[in-house]
Amino acid sequence: MESMMESRLHKCEANADPIRHLYVHIPFCARICPFCAFYKEQAAQADKDRFCDALIAEAAQTASKFPFALQSIYFGGGTPTSLTTTQLERVLRAIRAEFDVGDLREWTIEANPGSVSARKAETLHQLGVNRVSLGVQSWDDTLLRVLGREHDAAQARESFAVLRAAGFENLSIDLMFALPNQTQAQWQDSLSQTIALAPEHISTYCLTYEEDTEFLARFKRGEFRSDENDEADFFNIATEMLERAGYEQYETSNFAKPGHRSLHNQGYWAGQDYIALGPGAFSTRGMTRWQSVPDHREYARRIFASESAVASVEELTASAKRTERIALALRTSDGIEADLLDDHTVDELLEEGFVARENARVHLTRAGRAVADSVAEMLV
Repeated sequence: MESMMESRLHKCEANADPIRHLYVHIPFCARICPFCAFYKEQAAQADKDRFCDALIAEAAQTASKFPFALQSIYFGGGTPTSLTTTQLERVLRAIRAEFDVGDLREWTIEANPGSVSARKAETLHQLGVNRVSLGVQSWDDTLLRVLGREHDAAQARESFAVLRAAGFENLSIDLMFALPNQTQAQWQDSLSQTIALAPEHISTYCLTYEEDTEFLARFKRGEFRSDENDEADFFNIATEMLERAGYEQYETSNFAKPGHRSLHNQGYWAGQDYIALGPGAFSTRGMTRWQSVPDHREYARRIFASESAVASVEELTASAKRTERIALALRTSDGIEADLLDDHTVDELLEEGFVARENARVHLTRAGRAVADSVAEMLV
């Protein structure tokens, strides 16, 4: 029988708009990075097989409950490519079979260097994945060891080449800055090496010290430090170098060659609905947001027992929805509708040079992007 919680989630009107974005969470990693706060675990192959069975079952259940006309699919983690080629093939074929992918434009999978073989890359490409986000983080082996990564720079270059050879024409590289003891010269070198590979998309993220991570514990012990001025310098170096190289900064942390913005992430930033599969994943439909249980064993048990995998449900208020909309949209180059904002605050930020107004929209200037979170706090 359907639980009361499930009933709240799945009473969709017959004329409800179809879901266009699907997220799939693969919670496994070969090694647990000390800075990462996402739900992830190391697991044996038998556990991964059971997870794949549960994920395929959830896909079938979910496809029957919501109207779908997918434009984007995103496999995140964890490390999706930590699954074997056979496991990935089973899951991808199930997704294609269960959901409406007739209008699908973008199918992204996150990958770590060292977990991408030629056979795996070819299988992904053949089954419809057309975009790969490669978690390089740095091209400096010393910094990679600090980050606890399982790969080195040579493996990252090899993985990139393998993906190109498999036919991928839309590759993204993730980089991190403001790492412990990272110099500006190291950051410039990582950017230069990335630009030389000419990926279609580059994401640059400032290291943050998240709850329940080893890095936060070390930060609290005084082993690491954080400096806003240093972070701003790293940010400005990235902006200047990547824009000179022909990348457009379409979101505070994201740069793309023309025509290669992330469709899936743009859906998040625009406040569009999305459904997620897998343990610990969040979904948002209208004014309701829910999270599945963040434990792959309990997740599988519930799925096989025909119980709800949902762990929590939040009913969003109009105020919360507006706040989220402003905070996310403001980070994009398109900005936010001016009529959603307080005119007096906007005028103050205009005078300080942090925002600009254009065609009834407000967007961050280069100076504003460096302090995006602070500007958003003022506007919400």
